[in-house]
Amino acid sequence: MLEVIDRGRSTSRHPTPVLCVHGAWHGAWCWDEHFLEYFVARGYRAVAVSLRGHGGSRTSKPLHSLSVADYVDDVRKVADRLPSGPILLGHSMGGFVVQKYLESNTAPAAVLLASTPPRGASRSLVRRARVHPWLYVKAAVTGRSLHTVSLPAVAREAFFPAGMSDILVTRYASRLTEESRRSVLDTLFLDLPRPERVTAPILVLGGSDDRVFSPAEIHATARAYRTTAEILPHTTHNMMLGTQWRPVAEHIAMWLDARGL
Repeated sequence: MLEVIDRGRSTSRHPTPVLCVHGAWHGAWCWDEHFLEYFVARGYRAVAVSLRGHGGSRTSKPLHSLSVADYVDDVRKVADRLPSGPILLGHSMGGFVVQKYLESNTAPAAVLLASTPPRGASRSLVRRARVHPWLYVKAAVTGRSLHTVSLPAVAREAFFPAGMSDILVTRYASRLTEESRRSVLDTLFLDLPRPERVTAPILVLGGSDDRVFSPAEIHATARAYRTTAEILPHTTHNMMLGTQWRPVAEHIAMWLDARGL
């Protein structure tokens, strides 16, 4: 049922696998462009899941009824199949899913990349609606949000740096798919995380040029998890796909190395 991209194998240096969770509208493919092979080259087993209804993952429920709890269950199913509890990497809404997963599951470590804050995505939604009001009016009327991100020009403005080639932006934008209405509502107010329940060590990363979640929101996320955020320069929202993906990956790798992972 779930599409899982599984690269490499665990080594004595890095026996703990890495499990990557994508954000809204994306799929496991977004990690397979750079991150999976990067961590495989460092000796990790690197895995990415497409949450149900995304990428190549099927769903037995209507797409728009899928909840964040369903996505958490997807992460749990993949994690349970691995030989040991994985290091979790979550991007944007995937970071929100990782936060919810960690409320009731343990992990050796987690990384939140440009993550939806535990207080929800409402401030981001308001900002984005001010930039593209007619797209968001259309989304409110139709209940479909894909067109708020799928046009190449809009995808570039939201996710990617100005210097990225038009060919790449168009290719990535074409792979985006519709997101569940219920999951969006969960990230706004219906099912917010409870950071006090989370005990795993967490690295919180954001980008200085992120137009979805501001550095201030990333810092607030870190404070909720009793840590300090790190804002990487010249980095936009899609930290694993932008032109600065390698410094992001290296930063994560150094943090994991410092913890013996």
